Amino acid sequence: MNQHDYFRQSLTGPISSISTPFDKSGAIDEKALRACVDFAVTEAKSGTILLTYGDSLYSVLTDRDVADVTRIVVEQTARRKMVVAAGCWWTGESIRFAEYCRGLGADMFMPLPPNWAGSCSEQTLVDHFEQVSRVMPVMLVTAIGPGVSVPIGTIRTLMERETQIVAIKDDICGPYGRRLAALNAGRWAFLSGGRKENHLDQLPYGKGPDSYLSLYMRFKPAVAHRYWEAITAGRIDEAVEIINRFDIPFMNFCATHGVHFDAVVHGAMELAGITQRWRRSPYSTLNDDKMEKLKSFFAEAGEV
Repeated sequence: MNQHDYFRQSLTGPISSISTPFDKSGAIDEKALRACVDFAVTEAKSGTILLTYGDSLYSVLTDRDVADVTRIVVEQTARRKMVVAAGCWWTGESIRFAEYCRGLGADMFMPLPPNWAGSCSEQTLVDHFEQVSRVMPVMLVTAIGPGVSVPIGTIRTLMERETQIVAIKDDICGPYGRRLAALNAGRWAFLSGGRKENHLDQLPYGKGPDSYLSLYMRFKPAVAHRYWEAITAGRIDEAVEIINRFDIPFMNFCATHGVHFDAVVHGAMELAGITQRWRRSPYSTLNDDKMEKLKSFFAEAGEV
């Protein structure tokens, strides 16, 4: 299998990101981190082990923490699956971190560019992604700030060049995501970020996404795989039923109880016996009362 086919095969179906686990004091729980990787590989059967700035909580990690988490994830995966590393630094530091990831044996790097107050231009973004891709294969991420997207013009320019950009992760979705899927049309492996709703929304455009980033892959992967089986068999009504039964109620639970979805994910992983629920301060963590409500939510949703 050539490298291009390996990347696309690894980025097919529901994909699990890694939620960095902590103990109650806020220290990274290395044993639990390794358990998260093993769960993603053996139980969730994710084709790729994905580190992201958001889900992996890089916003509350030091640079040393990010390097350590990346190393541990690559070690524990032990080449059983593809590993995508991530980071958010200026271009020079992103290049150095890509060299570090390549040395560890990671397969791909997702260099999220910093973009304070819209400081990036279309051309500087082209330069950023292109320069990092000279070191190792790159997954381009479309969200570069709250609701701020990489311009379609930047992506079009990069598609016209010979680079090691081989995949794209879209976290913007909506009209932007549909246009991006149509533009991509199978050129790069396409990972739809967020939830099944976003994947289904982009499905008719271009060749559609190859995969989607699934919350449920981190604690209840049968839900994610049932959806994917329905999609690949063309049973769209069944796929919608799964969204209505699991995904929309999950986000409604977060809104109803005033909790962040990532805090709920960490709580769900504790209920599944994979990690503890804790997140670093000042991020919120579910208390015992909300954990009981979450347990009841999953009991009412039932099994797939």
